Amino acid sequence: MRSCQFTVSEEEEGERLDRLLSSWLPDLSRTYLQKLLKEGDVHTQGRIEKASYKVREGDSVEVSVPDETPLDVKPQDIPLDILYEDDDVLVVNKPKGMVVHPAAGHADGTLVNAVLYHCKGNLSGINGVLRPGIVHRIDKDTTGSVIVCKNDAAHRSIAEQLRQHTIVRRYYAIVYGVIADDDLTIDRPIGRDSADRKKMAVTHAPNGKTAVTHVHVLERFGGFTYVECRLETGRTHQIRVHMASIGHPVLGDNVYAGGRSSPFSGLQGQCLHAGVLAFVHPKTGALIETSAPLPAYFEHLLEVLRSGRPVK
Repeated sequence: MRSCQFTVSEEEEGERLDRLLSSWLPDLSRTYLQKLLKEGDVHTQGRIEKASYKVREGDSVEVSVPDETPLDVKPQDIPLDILYEDDDVLVVNKPKGMVVHPAAGHADGTLVNAVLYHCKGNLSGINGVLRPGIVHRIDKDTTGSVIVCKNDAAHRSIAEQLRQHTIVRRYYAIVYGVIADDDLTIDRPIGRDSADRKKMAVTHAPNGKTAVTHVHVLERFGGFTYVECRLETGRTHQIRVHMASIGHPVLGDNVYAGGRSSPFSGLQGQCLHAGVLAFVHPKTGALIETSAPLPAYFEHLLEVLRSGRPVK
């Protein structure tokens, strides 16, 4: 059993306990946190409170995370494109089409299966038996950098950096339309879409969470723009939702592009790549920066757009 302790700040007073837990422990899923609350593993001022409890400044909240149970996800010898590795962390360049962790319909062939084999089981267990070592994730059809933690100390450090928004995350995308401004900031809260629980949306409803994306235009083409997106926060589908909200959805996005069909016949899923990651090493304190090269399909799309040739 591992214990985490937090003290409610003046700015956090009045927030629901379950929402604060999500912000304090972004590496744990909402479902898992709700389970901890129901099973009495969360104590506020020594008492068990409901998820809806409104916290007060100075409240001491202790979260007990049970030890992991034996893992039933099988290691698989799947090649990894390793950008950085030491005894504490691993940064991999995830290919298009690979799911980060096992879920319904994806029992194997995931990044977790691959790192279990590569790391021989030496992974943090904080995030449960289906997500060993996983402290953050990217979508199935998004390519690029993912941090994997090899022990619980590294996991806690990286999770705290994510919570404090100090990890640099730069994504690259091709979006529909021509963006006029060279630089813009999208500051719009994101939450579950009230009409479709499988989607996220810009929402000011109570479930909306602060979401900020900084966009820089790299190149403009006829009908498309190549952009760099720096995440200040890391909400589910944040870049895809934010770009769609300003009328420039990500090329190939089958969920948020409003039914726009891609002119590139071979493109599968959104044209989005997690390129640069920079974080403070959990043990040495050194700044680690990795850069994942653009995948071949992305480079090809840019070549076609730059050439002015007909899109195929």
